[in-house]
Amino acid sequence: MNFFQRRKILKKANYLDLTPLRQMEFEIREDGKVDILLPRFKHPIWKRTLQPHWKQEFIRIHLDEIGSAIWLQVDGTINVTDLCSRVQATHPKILHPPAETERRVTQFLSMLYQQRYITFREIIREKKEDRGN
Repeated sequence: MNFFQRRKILKKANYLDLTPLRQMEFEIREDGKVDILLPRFKHPIWKRTLQPHWKQEFIRIHLDEIGSAIWLQVDGTINVTDLCSRVQATHPKILHPPAETERRVTQFLSMLYQQRYITFREIIREKKEDRGN
């Protein structure tokens, strides 16, 4: 599904009703923060030929405290509204007004979506329905 088709689906939906779903693997560091593991090479030929020259197989994307809390809540079962309330409950001093929490969480999820680190269940469902037709 290309960018325009995905954007069309997202324009119809209320962002707070969407259900985010992780696309990348991750590790939790010793300090409790998350590293998203982005593969250096996705194509099997490049992976086989160029990967031995690199020290590590993954590029690590380091998340801060709030980003880590959001990432750990993204499991494909809760929508963005519930995710906002959970993050607000766990970090009340950092994310004080609820409107600010919604803005920051949706902005962060939008960035993750643009980089294709996450997707939304509604997009996957729409993609399956298109294949059926």
